[in-house]
Amino acid sequence: MKAESIARWLLILLLPVLLLAALLLRSQGSSQAVELRARMPEQGGWTPTDMIMSAGQPLLLRLTSDDVLHGFAIGQSDEPAVDVFPGKMTELTLLFDQPGKYTYYCTRWCGANHWRMRGTIEVLPNPDQPDPTQVDVPNEESLFMRLGVELDGHPHTDLVPEQGRPDAHRAAALGIAPPESYLVPEYYRTHSPVEVFTALRREPFSASLSDQQVWDFVAWIWQQGTSSEKLAEGQELYTRNCAACHGTSGAGDGVMAAQVAAEYANSGHQSGPTNFTNPQRSLATSPAIQQGKIIRGGMGTGMPYWGPIFTEEQIWSLVDYLWTFQFDY
Repeated sequence: MKAESIARWLLILLLPVLLLAALLLRSQGSSQAVELRARMPEQGGWTPTDMIMSAGQPLLLRLTSDDVLHGFAIGQSDEPAVDVFPGKMTELTLLFDQPGKYTYYCTRWCGANHWRMRGTIEVLPNPDQPDPTQVDVPNEESLFMRLGVELDGHPHTDLVPEQGRPDAHRAAALGIAPPESYLVPEYYRTHSPVEVFTALRREPFSASLSDQQVWDFVAWIWQQGTSSEKLAEGQELYTRNCAACHGTSGAGDGVMAAQVAAEYANSGHQSGPTNFTNPQRSLATSPAIQQGKIIRGGMGTGMPYWGPIFTEEQIWSLVDYLWTFQFDY
């Protein structure tokens, strides 16, 4: 009886320990480990390119490169990019709380088709970890989609400033201002600078102004819609993701421009990166078109799609920065 009583008490004392051990084992067993290999796009890009996991389940990635230095990052995420070195294994643990499809991409330029290095992680709902706070957020259409703008055309105008770049400071120094309706984001984001110039030219306040002064007011209107913080963010995004093709000065002469032009010369589209310093083209383009080009990319031109990579705010910061190639702020 005494031995039986001791055994019973030992079982009672050990039961919580056994339960805890079982939970730990279950937790460890629920995690995933994936070896993710990187190669230049022409050699296959990421392997694997698609992964599936459950929300709240850790994903251990073992990253390595089979050729050159690559980088790994999750789109629309604040997590910093991770370098992926040739012949070296780098471990990274990811945890997604919300179901959805996440895009991962390469952050290191490795060739003209660098942008093709994209992959997806599909995160499924975890029935064992319901989230009572999760709500369905309506997916609001981007501005270019609501407007139904044409993205594959080539806007052009001959109505351009004849005395140099429009200057917002010169407009501000005049001590007058156009009607406030021109400062509403929905207006100037949906109209090209040449359309705004034409409308301003008809306003009574501009009757005594020269064409160059009216162009200065166009630059001033665009300046009012942004901030130094947004321009700094846009410049950082541009330098990291766009300058290799479009050039640091925006002239379409980046280090990868010739390669991209050769790659897509027979596509039936433009054969090289856009020159943002060209007023005939840029001043005929609305910010909404620029937003659409960034989100969707340029079909058959080598222009990547950045919709799943950048947030809505980042895209508008980038659009704002592109206008610094036309306007002096």
